[in-house]
Amino acid sequence: QVQLVESGGGSVQAGGSLRLSCAASGNTYNWPCMGWFRQAPGKEREGVATIHSGTGSTSYADSVKGRFTISQDNAKKTVYLIMNSLKPEETAMYYCAIGPGFVASGVCRLDGRFFINWGQGTQVTVSS
Repeated sequence: QVQLVESGGGSVQAGGSLRLSCAASGNTYNWPCMGWFRQAPGKEREGVATIHSGTGSTSYADSVKGRFTISQDNAKKTVYLIMNSLKPEETAMYYCAIGPGFVASGVCRLDGRFFINWGQGTQVTVSS
């Protein structure tokens, strides 16, 4: 069993920053891909960022490029998401996930179907 525990969510004003953390425990089966996804009320889940534990390669949604940064601490089995210049429309529940991923050229694609275990989520609220 893999457990993912997210933390770091909260409420910020537009333009503010937050850092999310996701700690994995249990047997991760050496799955290489960890990622952050988000889902706003009434909207579909969307991929935000992924990271490959072996290559360190990252992938970002176009909407967050240049503002969000995903990183990892393999020793701690922890993934971070630094979010800068947050926008009100980014208010959502943010989920961490781990799995084999859909890997192409050492990069984990932003496709939630290839992530197996999910955290409970952490709420991010951005006010205008």
